[in-house]
Amino acid sequence: MTRDLRLPEPRTPDPADAPPLRWGVVAPGHIAGKMAEALRDHTRQRVVAVGSRSAERGAEFAARYGVDRVHDSYEALVDDPEVDAVYVASPHSHHRDQALLAIAAGKHVLVEKAFTRNAVEARAVVDAARAAGVLVMEAMWTRYLPHTDVIRQLLEDGALGTVRRVVADYGVLAGPDRPQRLVDPALAGGALLDIGIYPLSFAAFVARHAGFGAAPTAVQGAGSLTDTGVDAQLSMQLAYGDAEAQLFTSIVAPSGHTAHVLGDAGRIDVDERCYTPAGLTVTIGDAVGTWDANRVEGYGGLAFQACALATWAAEGRRDSPLLPLDETVTILETADELRRQVGVRYPGE
Repeated sequence: MTRDLRLPEPRTPDPADAPPLRWGVVAPGHIAGKMAEALRDHTRQRVVAVGSRSAERGAEFAARYGVDRVHDSYEALVDDPEVDAVYVASPHSHHRDQALLAIAAGKHVLVEKAFTRNAVEARAVVDAARAAGVLVMEAMWTRYLPHTDVIRQLLEDGALGTVRRVVADYGVLAGPDRPQRLVDPALAGGALLDIGIYPLSFAAFVARHAGFGAAPTAVQGAGSLTDTGVDAQLSMQLAYGDAEAQLFTSIVAPSGHTAHVLGDAGRIDVDERCYTPAGLTVTIGDAVGTWDANRVEGYGGLAFQACALATWAAEGRRDSPLLPLDETVTILETADELRRQVGVRYPGE
């Protein structure tokens, strides 16, 4: 007979409580629209400006989401005195230069995942942010969701004993109508940086909070490439101290988007679509507990990371305690090694 297991409550603040910032959006694409909706529906944040190389796209975005101003250059956007923080929502290939532009203008910056194409570019952004004294964060929204904080507490409390194994996947079947950026080397396309960064970041998160540190001690990757030379799918085997991580990503085969953490005293199983607000089941001995009390669903969860930035900026913080910049660099170092092993190199690297 199983017993009920009492799980910790998430300490994640309500996004509506965060002090309001005025946001400018770089590149009004799909994810920028989802962010604008999340901020509108769940927070006191305001998107006040958008920058786009296309006047038509900028105007359409502004009309759809009630944005006051459209700028025809990213320079004009970051120099807008009514903008407090900048959200960089462009392809990975542009993140470094656009983040550096916003930092030079003295803005706080939320940079979409993957933070940059590689660790060298990430270090350039980190160094600039620290020199300028602004808060820059990677928009790895999963780190800021309530269910992630439940996992964080269980790991830090040692509830699972010694963590031995992490299993996580994110695969999609990107058909003929897929965005061209997914397979374009010039835009840093491929499965790993677009969606594989989620399981890779999850493994680093578990390893750090289990006491092993976010840097793996061994990295092994195997995969296949598209006809454009970017990774179509990738299997990853990583070692972190006493734990191993088995990860998978693909843009040619769908998967369940699940995550599991196994220790010698218990396990955590995160529901499907685990990188969005999700539920989880924890089993320790003969006790089982479930948690699924998310305040928002789906892309609404993007609000948590933006509100974390707003709160910490008001407090004078210059790094995210939930995903420090040094850890972002470490994760990209791992991604660099995986790409090297499967033979993916972007133009100009």
